[in-house]
Amino acid sequence: MMSLSAARSFLSEAAYYGEQELDANSALMELDKGLRSCKLGEQCEAVVLFPKLFQKYPFPILINSAFLKLADIFRLGNNFLRLCVLKVTQLSEKHLEKILNVDEFVKRVFSVIHSNDPVARAITLRMLGSLASIIPERKNAHHSIRQSLDSHDNVEVEAAIFAAASFSSHSKDFAAGICNKISEMIQGLDTPVELKLKLIPMLQHMHHDASQASCSRELLQELASSYPSTPMLIVTLHTFTQLATSSLVDIPEQIRLLLQYLKEDPRKAVKRLAVQDLKLLAKKAPHLWTRKNIQVLCECALSTPYNSLKLGMLSVLSTLSRTIAIKQYVCPNTAPRHTDLVKLAQECCYHSNLAVAAHGITVLTSITVSCPQKEVIQLEQETVMGMESLILLCSQDDSKTAQATLKTVLTSLVKMLKSCPHLSQSSVVLLLAQLHCACDSARVLMCQALAAIATQQPVLAEGMLGDLLDLFRVASHRTSEKQQELLVSLATVLFVASQASLSAEVKTVIRQQLENVANGWTVYCIARQASRMGCHDFSRELYQSLRTRVASEHFYFWLNSLMEFSQAEQCLSGLSDGDYSAAMSAISEALKSYQKGIASLTAASTPLSPLTFQCEFVKLRIDTLQALSQLICTCNSLKTSPPPAIATTIALSSGSERPSCGRISTQMKLAMDEFRSLAARYADLYQSSFDADYATLRNVELQQQSCLLVSYVIEALIIDPLNISFAEFGTHGSVLAESEYELRMMAVFNHVLEEVETLSRKHPPVSYLHTGCLCDAVIAILKVPLSFQRYFFQKLQSTSIKLALSPSPRTPNEPIPVQNNQQLTLKVEGVVQHGSCPGLFRKIQAVCLKVSSTLQTKPASDFKIPLDSKTNEIEQKVEPHNDYFSTQFLLNFSILGTHMVSVEASVVDTSGIEWKTGPKITVSVKSLEDPYSQQLRHQLQQQQQTGPQPGPQRNILPRQ
Repeated sequence: MMSLSAARSFLSEAAYYGEQELDANSALMELDKGLRSCKLGEQCEAVVLFPKLFQKYPFPILINSAFLKLADIFRLGNNFLRLCVLKVTQLSEKHLEKILNVDEFVKRVFSVIHSNDPVARAITLRMLGSLASIIPERKNAHHSIRQSLDSHDNVEVEAAIFAAASFSSHSKDFAAGICNKISEMIQGLDTPVELKLKLIPMLQHMHHDASQASCSRELLQELASSYPSTPMLIVTLHTFTQLATSSLVDIPEQIRLLLQYLKEDPRKAVKRLAVQDLKLLAKKAPHLWTRKNIQVLCECALSTPYNSLKLGMLSVLSTLSRTIAIKQYVCPNTAPRHTDLVKLAQECCYHSNLAVAAHGITVLTSITVSCPQKEVIQLEQETVMGMESLILLCSQDDSKTAQATLKTVLTSLVKMLKSCPHLSQSSVVLLLAQLHCACDSARVLMCQALAAIATQQPVLAEGMLGDLLDLFRVASHRTSEKQQELLVSLATVLFVASQASLSAEVKTVIRQQLENVANGWTVYCIARQASRMGCHDFSRELYQSLRTRVASEHFYFWLNSLMEFSQAEQCLSGLSDGDYSAAMSAISEALKSYQKGIASLTAASTPLSPLTFQCEFVKLRIDTLQALSQLICTCNSLKTSPPPAIATTIALSSGSERPSCGRISTQMKLAMDEFRSLAARYADLYQSSFDADYATLRNVELQQQSCLLVSYVIEALIIDPLNISFAEFGTHGSVLAESEYELRMMAVFNHVLEEVETLSRKHPPVSYLHTGCLCDAVIAILKVPLSFQRYFFQKLQSTSIKLALSPSPRTPNEPIPVQNNQQLTLKVEGVVQHGSCPGLFRKIQAVCLKVSSTLQTKPASDFKIPLDSKTNEIEQKVEPHNDYFSTQFLLNFSILGTHMVSVEASVVDTSGIEWKTGPKITVSVKSLEDPYSQQLRHQLQQQQQTGPQPGPQRNILPRQ
């Protein structure tokens, strides 16, 4: 047991200390000791630990060795051990393609198929079925499955059916060969009904070509008519649907068939199956639904007496209403109010079943948003009335069904108010009034809806703050599970309503209530929301109070850095237009706090949490403030160092108007380049933030646009006023803002552009008006409180790439030797690792690998560099399969010396956007001269050193 406990602790330590400090082979050796144990329990425990090993070290070399050991256990062990190996194989399905010795692995597993034990053969068949993705065309496996289908043992037959289904989904040849046998067994009179019910689902995999799919569909049609019993018909129809979703061309026909059974078949179970499959097709191919299909579904929903079926049909319509299908149904020539769909939705809005009512509201909201403007007024009123009734009903009921319904209704309300902003005020008044008598769980949802509505439209007036403060006081005296969450939600609404300027009364009330009832996490969440909404003065107080309440040094430094950042942004909140010296002082104070904060932030980072995005974002903020401060100084230099009297003459003689502005033009050119450089750095930060949420990315984009705007204004007013065009930045007003911060930033951008355009038309450069306009633009940008978005505090999606290179050096600092007349084949393998919510914001479609090499040491002086030598700059895209990818590069090192080879990875998402996620790995390669060339060179050097040898002398003797 010592070896297994060591293996368990080894694998758990890998998650804590980092995989680079531990050796994968050591973990495999510890598990191998357990496999070779004489005790069955230790062997089984070792087997079930393998999935964790694969998760920690997901590279082919280890996985290949591990699976070969498991294959030996499968071959030599008993049925229980085989079953454990089977479960491990099924759990590790995405690692199967990393097995290098597939033939040897399958050979060891396949040997058990000849056992006399039908259970052992059944486990082997299931094992082969689990391996179908890597051995789809193994004829011996195909033959064994065919033979086992004729077995008299039920366990073996069921295993053969499982294996046949797996191979049919991966192999076109196997599917074509087994199709007739399956048809014969299904239609055979000697086949039991229970076995037929298990054989029919295999037909869903017969979609590899059109003829195969057509034959399977004909067989299913014949089965549906020949075997009308409920179990058989349900399995047949569902297989029908699965086959249609794979072949695609049969989806319209399948929709009509399911609607026919839904309308005509009296059995409730068949109707329920038809509804479930219709929802599947609504998600898969909503564009293939015709107006007639939706009409038939509406008629069935209107006529059915069963609430469960009505709920299912409304769920299908709700799914369709969020897609293009609703636009096809609501055509311009027909009045939406008189259609059966609207009639059904209106009827269901007031249904006694809350789930039915929620779907009715969803459908009615989608129709209201999609229908033409002339018909929308009446529908708006009816939709709002339905929402109000459900809000009043569900807000006082704390059951799960009522809260789920309330969440759906509030989501639909926010969606409708986004397209119908004129209804926002009345909806907010209703929600505020209902907050007083709602239960706590409903209050949380309603506060979140209020914050979402107020973020889109400034509808929370100052007169509403009194009601919100009263609610905050009441919430602090209630003891419920949702109390802490309610405090956070109410505080968020207060921050949104205050618009980044909290009054002393609001601060006092929130502070008092938090001191009484709130725990540390609630205070942190409220402080985080205050930082997001721009209430930096209050967030600074909360962070300061939390610093001494944490148990970790890293948490202390993290909270201390947040306090300093809030203090820095608070310094910029009191800026006033025209007071440039005060602006300089405020920026200087803010920079002091930021420098303290970045030091604490660096101390808060750990190897497992490096805080890369946070550090880079703050560094960019510091550099931006420094650049803005320098710009104000440059503008003031026009007063201290105006252009000389002969500046115009110098400009005319040089043919340029820029020298006529004096030294300020040179300084402004440097400032413009600095802001463009900052914008490029913000773009790099954007590209490296693959896991960031959309609001955070938009925030980074706004910072980049502010830097570009300042550089553009410098160019328009001073550098090149004649050739600049204002049409480039004219699209900002048409962008739909998603947050209060974005609204204010866009308003500042538009105001600055209008001022610059007016000034450039009226006055020639450069005067005090131009520098004053620049300084006013700087102050206007700084007066908008910076918003720290979610990704600064919390990472909801986590994606990382781990690379492995081969050949690899024996020791980290040792170079890889290669002869200069040969080329090095560099194999790059990688694994994509995900967190708890993979693909929440964006998914990886491909990985882009860039390989480059640089010469570190120069060759000897007597070595001539060949003319055909090339630098290695290679880029290749590879699509990961089951989060694994592999590719090879051929590198040329014809120049002698040490070369540094770097491999950098970036990812391409499903939208085609490239993200610079890293990592970047470097390896040293030493190019050596090949022995033959070295020998020739040495011979040539020796000949040159000794000089030409004298030829043989002839003896001239006198004649006798």
